[in-house]
Amino acid sequence: MLEKATTTWKDVLEFPIRGRQQKPRQAGLTMVIDKGLGLTEFRDLLEVAATYIDFIKLGFGTSVFYPAAILREKIRLARSYNVDIFPGGTFFEVAVLQGRLNLYLQTARDLGYTFIEISDGTIDMSRTVRLAAVRQARAAGFGVITEVGKKDPRDALSAAYLLNQIAGDQEAGADYVIVEGRESGQGVVIYDGRGAVKEDILASLLAGIKDPDRVIWEAPQKQQQQALIMRLGPNVNLGNVQPGDVLALEALRVGLRGDTLRTTLKVAEVS
Repeated sequence: MLEKATTTWKDVLEFPIRGRQQKPRQAGLTMVIDKGLGLTEFRDLLEVAATYIDFIKLGFGTSVFYPAAILREKIRLARSYNVDIFPGGTFFEVAVLQGRLNLYLQTARDLGYTFIEISDGTIDMSRTVRLAAVRQARAAGFGVITEVGKKDPRDALSAAYLLNQIAGDQEAGADYVIVEGRESGQGVVIYDGRGAVKEDILASLLAGIKDPDRVIWEAPQKQQQQALIMRLGPNVNLGNVQPGDVLALEALRVGLRGDTLRTTLKVAEVS
């Protein structure tokens, strides 16, 4: 259904920040969090912005509240626009707690989800159970996205622990690993209580990640998106992007927003 985007401005202007990868791509991914869009809003989002969206996550356990026909249609629509779609990690955690992972995966497959998120942001889960879940999801035909980091700041994990978990998940077959940022982007992993990036933690993680193109940084706030783009370039993988922010984020990535355009102007002045 989706053809490569052509716009009125295609041959008029060049992006101030070059090198942005286009779909299909393995880096520069944008993952959108959907907390309950209706079909009309969902269809509008895809019609306008599917070219710039790689994943849509139906956040937390919201999947359970949709009428079956609407849930199936949302999943069908996403797939028709070449956008992967998956249920939130908290939903997975409840399935593990209740010993119903097999049924969870079977139901997700029947509904048409293309990826599964595996996380332990709230529950305690052994490394053995976690890696077995990765293998089980892959065997069921899903792409796999794992998540590292705890949702409650009181349960914060060290950078060394997170790096070990990221490496282990990637080795076990996870396609991508999400660094927890929550929907708020406050007080978790690389963000302080106001949402500012904790540079020391970010630097520690960046120094130890062996395959950064397979890491997705949850960054729901514009200041976080900007900081990560300035630090890691236009093809950094970003997650928990609000549906209404997709085009604004894309503008940040390519320098069509004042915040990142200023950087290109400074470079031009120096040279």
